[in-house]
Amino acid sequence: MSIRRLAISSGVCAATLLFAWSGLVAQPHDSAYLKIKVNPGRAGVFVDGKYLGPAANFRIARKYALLPGRHEIRLLDPRYEEASTTVDLLAGKTTMVSQTLKPLPVPKGPFGTLRTINSDKFAAVYINDKFYGHSDEFSNRAQGVLLPPGEYTVRIEPVSGGDRVARKVQIEVNKTVVVEK
Repeated sequence: MSIRRLAISSGVCAATLLFAWSGLVAQPHDSAYLKIKVNPGRAGVFVDGKYLGPAANFRIARKYALLPGRHEIRLLDPRYEEASTTVDLLAGKTTMVSQTLKPLPVPKGPFGTLRTINSDKFAAVYINDKFYGHSDEFSNRAQGVLLPPGEYTVRIEPVSGGDRVARKVQIEVNKTVVVEK
């Protein structure tokens, strides 16, 4: 086979493969989009049970691409009542979910403090299997989760898919416990 014929044959194969592959890649009209506007912005956004990050990440120009169809949206913040809704997302369209959460009564002390440190600042933090926020909310000396004294199971699950952390901790009055990866 000549070099010229091989080059043409290779080019035709490459074009054929590229054309076939482009049919497998999701086209913009195959996706539906979700925008979230929640007060407070630190509330966690869960779609079909999966944590996507804090609501503030979805403000202004940011939206999340999903498959068209029905999806369950849950908005969680331990200081507020949970809100949930079901939305029907249409291909090529953006659906906005807007919600103001109702505050819960302020708990009374005494308290100890839990801090979390993780390379994924939006990693979900669960205490005794209840969502409390994202790691960056509790990562420095001025921040932390105030908890009554006792034993707790702390789980940190990175949004980016890294290793999750799970630890039992003992919270004592006026003391700080740090859980980090």
